Amino acid sequence: MTKPKIIGIIPARYSSKRLPGKPLIQIEGKPLVQRVYESAKKSSFLDRVIVATDSARISDVVYGFGGEAYLSLRRHPTGTDRVAEVVRNLNYDLVLNIQCDQPFLNPKMIDDLVTSMFGERNLWMGTLAIKIEDPQKLKNPNVVKVVLDQKGFALYFSRFPIPYLRDPHPTAHFRSSNQINLRRSPYYEHIGIYAFRKDFLLKFASWRETPLEKYEKLEQLRALENGYRIKVCVTRYQSFAIDSRSDLIKLKGRKREFSS
Repeated sequence: MTKPKIIGIIPARYSSKRLPGKPLIQIEGKPLVQRVYESAKKSSFLDRVIVATDSARISDVVYGFGGEAYLSLRRHPTGTDRVAEVVRNLNYDLVLNIQCDQPFLNPKMIDDLVTSMFGERNLWMGTLAIKIEDPQKLKNPNVVKVVLDQKGFALYFSRFPIPYLRDPHPTAHFRSSNQINLRRSPYYEHIGIYAFRKDFLLKFASWRETPLEKYEKLEQLRALENGYRIKVCVTRYQSFAIDSRSDLIKLKGRKREFSS
């Protein structure tokens, strides 16, 4: 059996609404994009890693630290659409979309996701999630939640805390989220790394944005709304995504949590 060819693409948009210039923000002496790139390169499975960006400033930085960059079009509505532009004419079987927001990304997370994609037949798309242990994350719309079916496929993604625990119990109501026993509750945080079969990725990018995708501002809902399943690999490795200035403050002193 021929070994599948696997590529990792890091979409890095300069003009982020919440945090402009985010890929170039310095994290302990290195730009965020460099930290994500170097972590991805440590994966056991990726044959190649490319930063896909709309900015010459970012591509110059990537080439400066010895990485590979692709200057893409600016009009893409999502990072996945940008990834599709890069791989359209490249010969790869599996494409990883690695979002440029995790400065201490553990490469084993990438390895776990790739392994899960080849663990079953007919998987077109996969992603990562981790059990939520911090009750403050339930209230944070920047922390995307995912509900899973009994076979580990995504039922829905939302910025709202789902599922709603209806039974009248002190640990069951969202308004009392600080009292929820998260070890016993089915709350999962979505981690923004996606795996696509190349053919499916190109099909995904050809579809228009879907209604729920527009409402939630979550690109993965496009696949669900078109009737395709997303396999979710539940990881044990902690992650920390930078989406706002406040996240930069929270990040200080937390590096040790992501080293195991």
